[in-house]
Amino acid sequence: MAKNLTTGSPIKLIILFTLPLLLGNVFQQAYAVADTIVVGRLIGVQALAAVGASGSLQFLLIGFAMGCSAGLAIPVSRFYGAGQLDRMRRAVATGAMISGCVAITITLLGTFGAPLMLRLLGTPDELVPQATVFLRVFFGGAVATVAFNYLSSVIRALGDSTTPLIFLMIASVLNVALVLAFIGGLGMGVGGAALATVLAQLVSALLCLTLVWRRMPELHLGRADFVVDPAQLRESARQGFTLGFQMSIIALGAAMLQFGINGLGSTAVAAFTTAMRVDQMAVIPLASIGVAMATFVAQNAGAMQWRRILDGVRQTLMLSAALSLLLGGLIFLFGTQLVEVFVGPGQPQVVQMAHQYLVVNSALYAVLSVLFVTRHSIQGLGSTLAPTMAGVLELVARGVVGLVLVQHIGFLGVVLAAPAAWILALVPLLLAWRAHRRLLITRDNEASVPA
Repeated sequence: MAKNLTTGSPIKLIILFTLPLLLGNVFQQAYAVADTIVVGRLIGVQALAAVGASGSLQFLLIGFAMGCSAGLAIPVSRFYGAGQLDRMRRAVATGAMISGCVAITITLLGTFGAPLMLRLLGTPDELVPQATVFLRVFFGGAVATVAFNYLSSVIRALGDSTTPLIFLMIASVLNVALVLAFIGGLGMGVGGAALATVLAQLVSALLCLTLVWRRMPELHLGRADFVVDPAQLRESARQGFTLGFQMSIIALGAAMLQFGINGLGSTAVAAFTTAMRVDQMAVIPLASIGVAMATFVAQNAGAMQWRRILDGVRQTLMLSAALSLLLGGLIFLFGTQLVEVFVGPGQPQVVQMAHQYLVVNSALYAVLSVLFVTRHSIQGLGSTLAPTMAGVLELVARGVVGLVLVQHIGFLGVVLAAPAAWILALVPLLLAWRAHRRLLITRDNEASVPA
């Protein structure tokens, strides 16, 4: 099941590793898409807006968990690339303990703090009751969500991106069936949509555990692996919490933007929610390539294959830029039709506002493609400073837009938020990659000199 990414054509390996990630991310987004379509069609636009109003809080807490899982898997990938399986297992056990603490914290914060956080975001009064129900059910199942994200990150760290895809496909089909049954059949409302997602994530986590137990003996942990190694704990915590913090910074910026959107009323919230769903689906290929680069770079850094890292990043930047132009063109041509799938007929204002958002964002996908590749490549090298700075700048961009521009220019401010954040975040990443590139060239030259 595990796959070594330190030999063979870099771009071929990256593409083959990315394809299952791409399909997996599509199915993961299918959770949100199924919720949105069913809620919007069967319950109504106000219920759709309530789910949308909870989105920034979901991103804030679950985004931290997802970033943390990706960071915790970096030492695992590096030790696997170096062939140090004992240290790899200790890193896996350390990451599992950290993930458990993260899951418990998210559950408590999300379930008990949902009403207060919604009020702080300025959520319209008519949306608060349904949004609270959705969040409490969703965060009540945070253990399943965190477990799946961590286990799938560890499995991918060993080069297997295919099997988590299969599990996501199974869980996505289950999610669609459950959300239809809970809302359409049992009339459970928005809480049914959240419960369907939680149960689907639980199935995914259990399938990951079964895979590890039956097919991946290198991940079988013993009691000795759970003995706390202070050095490993510091390294795993540094990587995990730094990436989690980066995601939280981005999510905090999104929450500040959400505050501005909420002040524009339910129609604007529904338009933003729908446009975000379409936008997230469109950028999945770019995000998937980025995730693949973290594993590719980490494994090759462990094996000290410096030239392969340089070649892989260069080739991937070219591929990702070309793909961004294709995706942007498709969104420009078909974005309106995709929005109408979510909201149905009779919502011309929602469709018009969402279309405006999609046209502007899709025109700058090329910037986002470079951001994804450079950020994840730098993280794969174990560096955390530049990605953190990029996250802070994203927070500044989204915060200024959410708290200032939206108040003066309305929904157009919402439209400009993401492009402003991408451009500002890219600056420290490009500067950092330039420095890392020089260092990698020096190391490669030194390795080529005969002893």
